[in-house]
Amino acid sequence: MDDLKQLIREVPDFPKPGINFYDITTLLKHPGGLRRTVDALCDEFRGEKIDTVVGIEARGFIFAPAVAYHLGAGFVPVRKPRKLPAECASISYELEYGQDTLEIHRDAVGEGHRVLIADDLLATGGTAKAVVDLVEGLGGRVVGLAFVVELEFLPGRKKLEGYDVRSLLKYQS
Repeated sequence: MDDLKQLIREVPDFPKPGINFYDITTLLKHPGGLRRTVDALCDEFRGEKIDTVVGIEARGFIFAPAVAYHLGAGFVPVRKPRKLPAECASISYELEYGQDTLEIHRDAVGEGHRVLIADDLLATGGTAKAVVDLVEGLGGRVVGLAFVVELEFLPGRKKLEGYDVRSLLKYQS
């Protein structure tokens, strides 16, 4: 999978000085790279019984539906507030520089549903942990979390201890 790293553009000092941004848009526009990424995410959980793949706004929406399709599961979006039309469950959580809120339809995940959470990036883990809490609050069982990129120098995996966390591309710094 490390050859896929060559398809990811590194943008220094974005969004602020000292931050190295890993831009996956260059991976997404490469047909072979996109196919290999989706296939690899699916391979990580092939053979598991997955009822629903939850995608986190916004870039999780790129991968989660494709993974759901290939695994024979449904897709459920988790969105920013006031984007979903029916009754929602919501959670607010701390970010590095503030607070954010996410919502999911209350009827999107049922008691005992086996859920895979998919997103593009695991960094500090706050967003992913909030989605875990949303899913479990609705009675779902988180089978695993799948990420394209993991920033291993940040504490994301630690926040998700006890869960099956898999990432395709890992960065040390």
